Amino acid sequence: MRELLMSGETTFEIEVPFKLLETGKSDEKPLIVYLHGFKQNIKIFEGLVEELLDIDAYHLFIQAPYPIYDRNREKSVKEWGRAWYLYDGSQEQFTSSLEATSEFLEETINKIRKQVSPTHVTVLGYSMGGYLAGYFGLSRWKYVKNLIIVGARIKTEIFEGQQHPFDHMNVLALHGANDRSVKSTPQRKCCNQLSKWGANVTFKELEDSHALSSLFLKEIKQWLFDIGYC
Repeated sequence: MRELLMSGETTFEIEVPFKLLETGKSDEKPLIVYLHGFKQNIKIFEGLVEELLDIDAYHLFIQAPYPIYDRNREKSVKEWGRAWYLYDGSQEQFTSSLEATSEFLEETINKIRKQVSPTHVTVLGYSMGGYLAGYFGLSRWKYVKNLIIVGARIKTEIFEGQQHPFDHMNVLALHGANDRSVKSTPQRKCCNQLSKWGANVTFKELEDSHALSSLFLKEIKQWLFDIGYC
């Protein structure tokens, strides 16, 4: 005879590293939050965005919480790539996981802001990190002044029927014309919708692929310069 006495859920904590860099001598500077792509980590992404680290700012690199097992057993756990959310095709699961990770990001940014006092916050997300950045920016709009999305899509449909207080937000959405991982047309439509909701949106399709190349980084720096950031 078998009798179920109890079932439920419990919490398992995992340590998630972050890294805060400061560049420039000014006491008043913004905070840039970097969200890496799928199977990347802090070390990889810091190397990819090296060209942006000469901008006077606090540069916050946060590592995604979900480790991706190295099947070749060639890397230590610290070197494994990471994922920002768990997605199985269900939109409900997707949104729920985005929200859970956004809560984690919010807590981390709050922790950083107790140590430094940035003038404002910019969130830069690439690929998988771009999906998270878009959700975080629209759900935590009070935190974000500038939103940069590369090779991803801002899931505006999640926020339909809600208030849209985004008129303070500058948004740059970059996409590779030869991107085979994420199509640009849906992102263009989402950018049009976000613009209708009041955000200052710039969408650009570059002659590039999905990889985060120097071409994207140069476009990001120019856009930041154009809006008076650097």
